[in-house]
Amino acid sequence: MDQNKTCEGKEKLFALRCDVERERGDLTNWRVANWIFQICRGISIIYSSLSIPCAQYRVVHLHSFFQNLIPLLEIITTFVPSQVELAALLHDIGDYKYSKDPSEERLVENFLEEENIDEAMKTKILRIIKGMGFKEELQRHESVGIFPEFGVVQDADRLDAIGAIGIARCFTFGGRRNRVLHDPAILPRLELSKEQYMKNMEQTTVNHFHEKLLKLKDLMKTEGGKRRAEKRHKFMAEYLEEFYKEWNGEA
Repeated sequence: MDQNKTCEGKEKLFALRCDVERERGDLTNWRVANWIFQICRGISIIYSSLSIPCAQYRVVHLHSFFQNLIPLLEIITTFVPSQVELAALLHDIGDYKYSKDPSEERLVENFLEEENIDEAMKTKILRIIKGMGFKEELQRHESVGIFPEFGVVQDADRLDAIGAIGIARCFTFGGRRNRVLHDPAILPRLELSKEQYMKNMEQTTVNHFHEKLLKLKDLMKTEGGKRRAEKRHKFMAEYLEEFYKEWNGEA
């Protein structure tokens, strides 16, 4: 892995951490020193567990993820910063979309143990990471056990999946998976179970908007997330309208 890329990722996340602390008026030396050591070790897990393209994508995702997170935290009066930060940093490790090795699911737990994170905090961080995915929402009929840290981390992640950046991410991921761009004969699966969503079926990139991305606006947990999702959802819907017009030769 290019060391410059690794350092670049660390610097981005450290700068964003400082932004969060300044907003909270709590930029103290020991907190920053402790964070930078944890962030470096966390970044090393990200890079060591993934191929180079995935690792570079992950750092870019974390950058915009934290940019989404900062304004959401401003309106939450009670939350535990370390829970939010570590869950945000580690939330994609072992994700089935990128990971082929089942042993990677233990990477986060091992990391938290090595960092001597206390049991109560470790439990909450793992609850956030294991419960925040869209596939988990498909098997829940109500928000069970949602706490402030869960809501802000999940909303920050989902905001990065919609809007202009979400559109770019969707087509990048579809291209990497060699998916067909669009085929009117392949209809989107509008009612999905967790198992159906995870199943590796032939599907188009454009259908992913209908199967997941256009649903995220109504699944936001925080008031800030809901407000920010409105604009991004609208942009995405307008983009698809134009896409279909151009596809059909109407524009």
